[in-house]
Amino acid sequence: MSSNAYVEAQMLIRKPVEDVFEAFINPEVTTNFWFTKSTGRLEEGKTVIWEWEMYGVKNVVNVHQIIPNQLIRTEWGEPSTNVDYEFRIMEKGTLVIIKSYGFSQTGEDLLKVINDNTGGFTTVLDGCKAYLEHRIKLNLIEDKFPSK
Repeated sequence: MSSNAYVEAQMLIRKPVEDVFEAFINPEVTTNFWFTKSTGRLEEGKTVIWEWEMYGVKNVVNVHQIIPNQLIRTEWGEPSTNVDYEFRIMEKGTLVIIKSYGFSQTGEDLLKVINDNTGGFTTVLDGCKAYLEHRIKLNLIEDKFPSK
């Protein structure tokens, strides 16, 4: 049974919606601020694998729906959860809202996964903003859990 709990992180990115949307579906861009490898672009009905080589972690990502420049609806993680990426045109750029929901955990385990998701998606949005607006690779994901 899944929980009604959800996580939401958002960030205004001062770039056109087409550029921001592309950053999330095109791994050639996404690898500059999030995962290190992908088996392909996000396309509706497709399954891809994202990899974080520095941590030895892979995730199977099922792409359920894509509305160009508006929405990417996915399911991924272990245990899997729904993760939606919403793109809203704003006066100064594009508001990206990442919402994660459908958690199977309860109690303390649910609190931990909510905390991890909130921090993780906030870090992704921070890195995306720095990269798209200033072409700076902050290495936020790599440096979040350094091995040495």
